[in-house]
Amino acid sequence: MSKKKENTAPMEEEQAEQSAGAAGEEAAQEQPETFTVTREQMEKMEQLAGQLAALNDQHLRLAAEYDNYRKRTTREKESVYQDAKMDTVAKFLEVYDNLERAVQQSGDEENAHKKGMEMIFHQLVGVLEKMGVTIEDPAGKSFDPAKHNAVMHIESEELGEGVVSQVFQKGFLLGEKVIRFAAVQVAN
Repeated sequence: MSKKKENTAPMEEEQAEQSAGAAGEEAAQEQPETFTVTREQMEKMEQLAGQLAALNDQHLRLAAEYDNYRKRTTREKESVYQDAKMDTVAKFLEVYDNLERAVQQSGDEENAHKKGMEMIFHQLVGVLEKMGVTIEDPAGKSFDPAKHNAVMHIESEELGEGVVSQVFQKGFLLGEKVIRFAAVQVAN
């Protein structure tokens, strides 16, 4: 039995040492380490902190500049697209005017050619509407110099002053932009 006591004694000592070491490590972890910083080191840290702040500011400015660039180029692309669309539609307005005149001609309503012209005219109007083009027919409305071009004036007591009495040529808009001003006669 004495041998057993001898064998267990060294194990108990080892466990006691390990638990004392662990307690010492915990105590060391609980207490924060303190360091002494020289003035030189403090100035260097402040200088590095200033450089970090400057680089962070530079990064934020660059990111904002890139975001503005991206937005500006998107707007420019959209503007170029809208301008090209307006130019293309403007080229077809002569065809629109001729088809409109052909459809308005009086004649045999059963004529196949007239029906064909009407169908083509309505198809062109449908295409223009799908492209976002609105047709401005200001007859009886107030004159708007931003959308209308007054080519004649008449004296009329029936109509109020500045009212469009006759439309010679319809106007066309793409959104708020004028493709072609409406040519109108205005009552004084």
